[in-house]
Amino acid sequence: MFPIVHVSGKEMTMGDSENENGKIIGKWNKHVHVFGERLRKVPSLVWKTTWNVGYEDPRRVIHAFKVGLSLTLASLLYLLEPLYHEIGQSAIWAVMTVVVVLEFTSGATLCKGLNRALGTLLAGLLAFIVSYIATASSDRIFQAVIIGAAIFFIGGLSTYMRFIPYIKKNYDYGLVIFLMTFNLIALSSYRVDSVLKIAHERLSSIAIGCAICLIMSLLMFPNWSGEDLHNSTAFKLEGLAKSIEACVNVYFYGEVDTNGDNKSSEDPIYKGYKNVLDSKSIDETLALHASWEPRHSCHRFPWQQYVKVGAILRQFGYTVVALHGCLRSEIQTPRSVRAMFKDPCIRLAAEVSKVLIELSNSIRNRRHCSPEILSDHLHEALQDLNTAIKSQPRLFLGPKHKHNHANNMLKIAAAQVEQGRQGKTSGFSLSSVKTDSSALFEWKTKRDSLMQLKENERKSLRPQLSKIAITSLEFSEALPFAAFASLLVETVAKLDLVIEEVEELGRLACFKEFTPGDEIVVTCEEPRVDVSRNNLPSHGME
Repeated sequence: MFPIVHVSGKEMTMGDSENENGKIIGKWNKHVHVFGERLRKVPSLVWKTTWNVGYEDPRRVIHAFKVGLSLTLASLLYLLEPLYHEIGQSAIWAVMTVVVVLEFTSGATLCKGLNRALGTLLAGLLAFIVSYIATASSDRIFQAVIIGAAIFFIGGLSTYMRFIPYIKKNYDYGLVIFLMTFNLIALSSYRVDSVLKIAHERLSSIAIGCAICLIMSLLMFPNWSGEDLHNSTAFKLEGLAKSIEACVNVYFYGEVDTNGDNKSSEDPIYKGYKNVLDSKSIDETLALHASWEPRHSCHRFPWQQYVKVGAILRQFGYTVVALHGCLRSEIQTPRSVRAMFKDPCIRLAAEVSKVLIELSNSIRNRRHCSPEILSDHLHEALQDLNTAIKSQPRLFLGPKHKHNHANNMLKIAAAQVEQGRQGKTSGFSLSSVKTDSSALFEWKTKRDSLMQLKENERKSLRPQLSKIAITSLEFSEALPFAAFASLLVETVAKLDLVIEEVEELGRLACFKEFTPGDEIVVTCEEPRVDVSRNNLPSHGME
């Protein structure tokens, strides 16, 4: 017999206590086991992630190697005694310059490197002039006033200039470096006599750091922003082509997911247009950095035209998003009705995809599009879809007797409600002689009965009206398909805008002319890398 233990007014035996402790220990053992299993998977997960990052784009491995080598070279200024005696404590600025300036692409490195060098040079010169004017007087108060006024004026003017759109776009980083360097040197000149030596040491160390970055970025396996922008534009066209074909195939052959249970990141349709919708800031950044690159210095290369092509592709992508939304609509056209229009829709989608892939190939190969890019097959497919829709007018307009049938059902519902009202009021009567209290009671009872009767009428009429509404909308079972078909036709209409911008790009970029002997090979390659993942953000300015 287990002894009884009284805990908080409840009786608990020692056996129950041991069972509770056993459950708690078992639960902790389970948690420890799960944690151990997860901990055991960490090394393999880290290795898999590290391998995938380099496998997706081997240039990332090369860039990491270049950054490590550049930092080592810059550190020699601080580690080697002869170099350290020449430059002094300012040698650390070379290391900081490499960390901040060296970017993945040559254009980004040139943009930041030249901005930093120019900002540091101008700030050093201006700070030296301010220091020279301030030291002309032996009065320390006068020197402090001159330096303080210069810092106020230069700081306010520089900050205001950062709001100018052109300067903000191209030289914002240079202005920040200018402002920081000017304040450091100008303030140091008030306490240190050798301000010229300070400016010289810092300029030298930053110049060495920028030189290391430029040499590594331009001469050692360079990555070009212009090339990334060019390839990403071609890949975006291919992604849209894949999305359109996948949408139509899923709509007619696959299971339409009305609940949206599938994760968007795993949806191939979503993957096709995702990079297009997210490309605005990436395209603008790549175009800006490409304008600094010396590869196309023989003539002004139209990098901004790539940005315009990206804007048109985003407008085209919104239509593809709406087309994808039809697959997740709660109201779907029956499969038997969709089957009537399957062939013309699939053919039209295939022709649209063919045009997009031809545009992609023309950009990738830097040649003009074929004059017959909008072939007769596309117009024939569009005409076939139009004919198929016109051949089934009853699906979209509905039979004439539907309206009369709805009216008849409305009359029946009203008659049923009226009959129920008469049945409930027929048994109600009042005595001929009533006292005042009984009359008041009867009046309250009658009022409550009338309110209950109205509520019952509403409840009886509501399902009847809902049935009428559903019956009157039976003819609209083809309307979801009509929305899908109209969006598919909209993609054909927007193809003209895409073709115009791509042709303008070919004209400005001097693409080679299309010749009849050129073999048109329509391919749809998987993009090797997402260029947006190669743009590492810069945190802080030191």
